[in-house]
Amino acid sequence: MVNSDWLEVARNGVDYGIIGLLLLMSFVSLSLFIERLMVYGSLRIGEYKSKEELELDLGNHVGVIATIGANAPYIGLLGTVLGIMITFYSLGDIGAVDPKKIMTGLALALKATAMGLIVAIPAIVFYNILLRKMERLLTAWEINTLKSKGVS
Repeated sequence: MVNSDWLEVARNGVDYGIIGLLLLMSFVSLSLFIERLMVYGSLRIGEYKSKEELELDLGNHVGVIATIGANAPYIGLLGTVLGIMITFYSLGDIGAVDPKKIMTGLALALKATAMGLIVAIPAIVFYNILLRKMERLLTAWEINTLKSKGVS
């Protein structure tokens, strides 16, 4: 494989691989967020005998959203590093400084960083919203339990 072919494969790997992975992560976090909201909306907390059992049901998939939010910037950063490496390699291979190649390579790298942040920020917001809803449902369960025992 010629160097220019390798560079094109590497650019496509960053462009489609990293960006594609980030888009998948975004879709997964949004899907899980919607699924959790639907579950929380239809949950009957009075049917739970223990708080721990309720916590287990409430916490399903929430960790995945947190993991996506925590790791998306790193995947974007990986795309940035790879994009800059590809840019420098192509400049060294050509042997001359071409501003057009530098700018397109850096734009590719920065696109990966931006996508990482675009995925991470909503995922962290989703996670925090779900945590607050979980806290409210657990508190409601405790209030119902105390009422059913006759404690005011």
